[in-house]
Amino acid sequence: MRAVVIHAPKDLRLDTLAERQPGPGEVMVRIGMGGICGSDLHYYNHGGFGTVRIREPMTLGHEVSGTVAAVGEGVANVRPGTRVAVNPSRPCLVCKYCEAGLHNQCLDMRFFGSAMRFPHVQGAFSEHVTVLARQAVPVPERISLAEAAMAEPLSVCLHAANQAGALFGKRVLVTGCGPIGALMVLVARTAGAAEIVATDIASRPLETALKVGATRAIDPVKDPDALKPYAADKGSFDVHFEASGTEVALRTGIELVRPRGTIVQIGVGGEAKLPMNVLVAKEIALRGTFRFDDEFDLAVRMMGDGIIDVRPVISDTFPVADAHAAFELAGDRNKAMKVQIAF
Repeated sequence: MRAVVIHAPKDLRLDTLAERQPGPGEVMVRIGMGGICGSDLHYYNHGGFGTVRIREPMTLGHEVSGTVAAVGEGVANVRPGTRVAVNPSRPCLVCKYCEAGLHNQCLDMRFFGSAMRFPHVQGAFSEHVTVLARQAVPVPERISLAEAAMAEPLSVCLHAANQAGALFGKRVLVTGCGPIGALMVLVARTAGAAEIVATDIASRPLETALKVGATRAIDPVKDPDALKPYAADKGSFDVHFEASGTEVALRTGIELVRPRGTIVQIGVGGEAKLPMNVLVAKEIALRGTFRFDDEFDLAVRMMGDGIIDVRPVISDTFPVADAHAAFELAGDRNKAMKVQIAF
C-alpha cells in the first residue's frame, strides 16, 4: 500500500509499505480522507518540534476516516463496509491515569504519527490502517468522509471547551484562527456564547472565523487599537481560548480577561514570560488542554446530528499523489485552512 512518509525536513515520500491484516479485536480501515494537522506540518517543515524529532521514517497523519475493509475475530461494533472516523488515540487502559479516567494523560499512549517515543508510532496517511475496533467509530450517512476526518480536531476543541466550563451567555476571545481556532469559534457558538471576538494576523483565518460564528474578527497588526476597549475596567472577556501558541497572544488574554475569568491554552509554542502579578491579582484561572478523550465520539455525534457543520473550515483537497503540494499549501495561512488528502 502507499503511505505518506516523512524521512527528513521537506523530504516527504510516497512509500510502499506492507499491509497488516487485523488480528482478534482489530479492524482494517481503507482510508478515504486525511486532514493535515499543525503537528504534521512541524514534522514536514522542521523534522519535529521542541525536543521531539524524527529519528526514523514515519508515516504522518492522525485526522482520518474511511471504510472498514476487514475485521478480526470477536469484532461486533463494525463490519466490512461500515464508514468510520478513526480515533488516533490508543491509551493503555491500565496505568494510574487511565484507571482514573484520564486517558489523554496515559503513561503509555500510542498516538498516530508521533515521534514522541521510539520506535515512532506510525501515522494513518496510508491506504489502509489496522486499529483496535474501539478506535473505529461509525459515522452517520449524512456526513461525508471529509467531515468525518474532522472529528479529531473538533474533539480537541470540545475538550478545550470542557476545560473552560459553561460558555452560555459568556463573552469569549479566541486568538489564532487557523483550523483549531475556527473550530473553537464553532464550539463556543454552539455552546451559547453571547459574544465571540476572534483575532489573527492573516486574512483567510479571520474570514473563516466570521463564517462560523465570530461576532467580530480583528487583525491586531493592522488595527493595533481595536482590542484596547476590551481592557477597560480590568477586562471584558469571561473566557479566552488561546490557539496561536504565541506569548504575545497569551499576554493579551491576561490583559483582556476579567477578574476570575478563565484562559485555556490550546496552542503550543514553547516557553513564555508572563505578567504573573496581573495573573495573580485578577485571580485568572490559566488552564492547559491536551488532546481529548471521550469527546471524539461526541464530535462524531454532533456532526452526524447536524449540530456542528465543519465544512466551512475545509478549504482544499488533494489526491494522495500530490501530498507534497498539499503540505506546501497547508503551510500558507493566507491561502488555506484545513487541507485534506484523498486516498
